[in-house]
Amino acid sequence: MKLHEIKAAKHKDTKRLGRGIGSGSGKTSGRGTKGQNSRTGGGVKLGFEGGQTKLSRRLPKVRGFKALSHKQYQVISLDQISKIGKAIVDKKVLAEAGMASEKKLVKLLSNGSITTKVTISVDAASKSAIKAVEKAGGKVVLPEIKKAEKGSKKATKAEATPNKTK
Repeated sequence: MKLHEIKAAKHKDTKRLGRGIGSGSGKTSGRGTKGQNSRTGGGVKLGFEGGQTKLSRRLPKVRGFKALSHKQYQVISLDQISKIGKAIVDKKVLAEAGMASEKKLVKLLSNGSITTKVTISVDAASKSAIKAVEKAGGKVVLPEIKKAEKGSKKATKAEATPNKTK
């Protein structure tokens, strides 16, 4: 390819409306005659449907709220734990058995019964499930929940920085 062989790319010029009388496009400049859209600043506002009730007013209101702190658990019952037949049951063992995902939260419920001594490590458990496991000689291990005391911000700042005396 040589420099004198290069040609400009062909493109269609877009019609530029509202350029005035001197541009050879007529007195209306491609906007049509009269009416709201022919004038400067004309047009309808967003959502206007020609006098018909707009869609945002026809749809029902969405009521209530969605709590940000809502946790969704996978439920495991005592019957399922007794079917596994291992002494120590945690998320990894449940995932291998195909009963729960290792990445999601697991909650133990007291559906059914358990007779073997088992140590169960889950994210949450019902009181009746904990009692049933302890009655069978087992143990339920839950993660520690750090609860701040009342006025926690002030208390932690006071504990962290000792009083400076001059």
